[in-house]
Amino acid sequence: MSADTWWRNGIVYQIYPRSFQDSDGDGIGDLDGIRARLDHLVSLGIDAVWISPIYPSPMVDFGYDIADFCDIDPRFGTLDSFDALVGDAHSRGLKVILDFVPNHTSDQHPWFVQSRSARSDPRRDWYLWRDPARDGGPPNNWVSNFGGPAWTFDPATGQYYAHSFLKQQPDLNWRNPEVRAAMYEVLRFWLRRGVDGFRVDVLSQIIKDAQFRDNPPNPDFMDGHDPFFRWLMLHNTDLPEVHQIVAEMRRVVDAFGDERSSRVLIGELYLPLPRLVAYYGLNAEGVLEGVQLPFNFQLIDTEWQAARIDRLVRDYEAALPAGAAPNWVLGNHDKSRIASRVGLRMARLAAMLLLTLRGTPTLYYGDEIGMTDVPIPIDEVQDPFEKNKPGMGLGRDPVRTPMPWSAEPHAGFTTGTPWLRLSDDWRTRNVDEQSRDAESMLALYRRLIALRRAQPALNGGDYEALEAEGEVLAYARKLEGQRLVVLLNFGATPVPISPALMPRQPVVLASTDPARGEFIEGPLMLAPCEGVVVGTVTDESPPHTLPVGIST
Repeated sequence: MSADTWWRNGIVYQIYPRSFQDSDGDGIGDLDGIRARLDHLVSLGIDAVWISPIYPSPMVDFGYDIADFCDIDPRFGTLDSFDALVGDAHSRGLKVILDFVPNHTSDQHPWFVQSRSARSDPRRDWYLWRDPARDGGPPNNWVSNFGGPAWTFDPATGQYYAHSFLKQQPDLNWRNPEVRAAMYEVLRFWLRRGVDGFRVDVLSQIIKDAQFRDNPPNPDFMDGHDPFFRWLMLHNTDLPEVHQIVAEMRRVVDAFGDERSSRVLIGELYLPLPRLVAYYGLNAEGVLEGVQLPFNFQLIDTEWQAARIDRLVRDYEAALPAGAAPNWVLGNHDKSRIASRVGLRMARLAAMLLLTLRGTPTLYYGDEIGMTDVPIPIDEVQDPFEKNKPGMGLGRDPVRTPMPWSAEPHAGFTTGTPWLRLSDDWRTRNVDEQSRDAESMLALYRRLIALRRAQPALNGGDYEALEAEGEVLAYARKLEGQRLVVLLNFGATPVPISPALMPRQPVVLASTDPARGEFIEGPLMLAPCEGVVVGTVTDESPPHTLPVGIST
């Protein structure tokens, strides 16, 4: 791929830093730990590392409550260790993407300390302050994502401040030009240190209704559901004005692009397709001025059925503006892991899907070895989401547990006590063990990524939907005469694939058997939960710094 568009097809790998690798024995992952595991990422074949927040923080929401946007929390290291990580990553051909959290700060951030000190303080308007309602209660009916009102009363100044999440995370006022300028300087600070882009947290929520109107009731809400959905968030999310801000962010980031590489903005956006694709920012001149990659989370929430996924992919491809790069995500630090949602056998099929669809795939650390959600006993719960809404199954600790690297004590993650418990199967489900097994999940991911990198049709080709029977999802990837067919059996029974759907060509990769590569003489029989890539491959070698299959 060309240097300036690496993000169009490059593979992004999310690291939750507390849980990736600990270098100092305190049980919490850190930047030096990530540096120590870069060779694993190179051997996997990914292009970019996205690191969840590493900034100074009281850690009430584990780094999403930021007390200083332009430094590193001592738990993770220093600015020097960050610079060393960026340098080591770049020397290995890896990009570095940081989490940018523009919606709110910590209540311990100096900006908010000043803002709440007095109504007359110059930074008062940097946050959303409102007088109480006539009954003395919150100014409107907005609710927090973490439960309860989105307003907290400050007795010292007699007003409420808004917080879309915890009360320790006051929302910034993005209608204030000074706030915008300050936050754009945050982007420039990290871009000057060599960062290749940002994943922008809760992008659609950063600007709120200027009149602070109540949200209307949700007619589909039913008792027993999460109270957060009692109201339709019409006045505090996805307002039209947000797109001007996104365009401004894009201009800041674009200014740091060069012939070596463009910088990228990735937006966290849980929105229906028509509203999601608006964040590409197609303007009247036909130019895309929004985020390059509005995160497409459709695979996380969809029913895991061939027909449903087929419809989803077709609709998404049809909705993309001209020139827009698609992207796909199977999981992240907020959602149940794919192997827990669909099972380990089907998770192999999910890997096939993710890495053969058109566009930019994002992997979540540990998915490459089939990590599953880890039940966390109530007395070990750390996540404020679970603590604020107990018993609703919303806790995120189970998907943030430490990465198992080996059968050594504490899975090679730490010499101390891990901040969250390990999975029960860490002695057998770890990177070292799977690196020695040609049929492991890790081996499948490495083969898939190597094939994707080596074959032009998979890396940058068009998507062609094909018609198939039953629980088989079929599509082709095409580029400059090369055509590869992907066949995925989502069913529980074997399915014959008719030659009418697919001409006689070799199976070049199968999710179930690394040795499968025979020519098809008759109907191809797909086993349950099996996927294959069929076609004629080029003889290009995948551009890995380390050989595929290396033990890390």
